[in-house]
Amino acid sequence: MTRWTPRPDGGRPSEKPCFHTWTAYPPPLSETCASCAASGRAPADLLLCLTCGHVGCSDSSRGAHATAHFDSSAHPVARTLARDRDWAWCYEDEAYLDPPENPLPHSAPRTPESVLGLPAPARHAGGRP
Repeated sequence: MTRWTPRPDGGRPSEKPCFHTWTAYPPPLSETCASCAASGRAPADLLLCLTCGHVGCSDSSRGAHATAHFDSSAHPVARTLARDRDWAWCYEDEAYLDPPENPLPHSAPRTPESVLGLPAPARHAGGRP
């Protein structure tokens, strides 16, 4: 799972909070946008659906291939596949998402929590004072 954070710079045109900050990172199903490839186009930027791995162009016009995938599947988040950028777009909440500043590696173990040193809960004597 990958954690994303909504952009603090006002990157939410709808001003709605985004609730899709934890996403999977499936492998891409293709190396390019299949719809663009069929028409001989080479898109400048590609988006990866973080639900199923569909790859579509990032053209923001209505009916663009990544947008059409969201419209038909309702998969909420797609991330850019550009090597020099790292961002995601939540179609459902209309929010740009960025990776956290210091992400934990996928293999980082969780620090176990300890109750030692915490006060013991109060004991009740069957409800009597």
